[in-house]
Order: sequence, then structure tokens, then C-alpha cells
Amino acid sequence: MTDASLRAASVESLFADAGALLEGHFLLKSGRHAGRYLEKFLVLQHPRYGVELCRRMAEALAPSAPTLVVGPTTGGVLLAFETARQLGGDVRAAFAEPVDGGRALRRGWPIGPGERVAIVDDILTTGASLLETIEAVRAAGVEPVAATVIADRSVDALDLGLPVHALGRIEISSFEPEACDLCRRDVPLEKRGTSEPGTPAAG
Repeated sequence: MTDASLRAASVESLFADAGALLEGHFLLKSGRHAGRYLEKFLVLQHPRYGVELCRRMAEALAPSAPTLVVGPTTGGVLLAFETARQLGGDVRAAFAEPVDGGRALRRGWPIGPGERVAIVDDILTTGASLLETIEAVRAAGVEPVAATVIADRSVDALDLGLPVHALGRIEISSFEPEACDLCRRDVPLEKRGTSEPGTPAAG
């Protein structure tokens, strides 16, 4: 894609162009099965896509005038840094790490009572990592002002207590295993995420 086409492309088109919108038979974290899968790191490995997505995030967050951008590990580290850079000025970046079933800001970053914190995340499905990051910021004594995600593929409406802007919505149908046509057709089942690429799901 040219620079002009990158700016005009939908989020789904960016994922497809990066080879990150996978077709197959996938086991989701929920236990449901799907025929498509968003592999965010296949997008974020390419600076041209990451920079464009973060440009859109910065544009969405600019009206909230954040002074600090926070994302969950691991993908949110890249998003937070680049979004903060594009917001410019003295905007800083930080990340929330897993700890004791939630997340926390653990690196000694100073967060003052007047800090305006924005949250960034990659794919919104259940909202778990986004909520954990919001709670980590609240635990540091500050109420986040806004959040943005690359893609919203949630099924149910989520109320996270602050405005959440999605750069795009990507529809991916999912099914309980007993209702999965891909299972009936014996299409090999894959578990992505932390597994090695192409690792078949157990069971």
C-alpha cells in the first residue's frame, strides 16, 4: 500500500494486507470456534501499519488531551509508545503488566493526581485486558479519561466507565464446538495467541 492508501484503508483492509486476517479453524480463548482469526502481531511487526494505526489512535484521543498513554502488555506497549509519540509534546507512555490475576503499573512511573491518562489496546473482545488496564490506572489514583482500540469484535455491549473509541469493527462469527461446521468437516483446529504458529489445539 502507498502512504495515501494506508490512510484511506479500513482497519480490516490493513489486517488483510498484512496477512493478519487468517482463515481456517481456530479455538478462541472463550472456548468457542471461529473460521477467521485476527493475529495482531502480524500487523504490528510492520512499522508502516503500526504507525498508521497509532496515528488514528492519537487522532481519536487528542480531544481528551492525555498526558500519559497506557497499554497492556504485550501488544499495548507498542501502541502506547507510538500513540504518545504522535500526540507529541510531553505526552508519556507506560504499560500495565499482569500481576495477581490483574494488571499493575510496576516500573515506578510517576502518576500525579492531575494526570490525564488514556488507555490503548488492540482487539476488544471480552474487554478483559482493557478493564484490567483501566483498574491498574485507577489503583494508581487516577481516573482514565478515554480509551481506544484497534478493532472491536465484541458481541455484547461493554460499559467500562469511560468513552471507548474503536478504529474499526471486524465481524467474526464464532460457535460452540458442538455447533461448529468446521469440526463436522474435520478441518484441523488451531490455537493461536501464546502458542507456536500452527500448533493444533488439544482435545
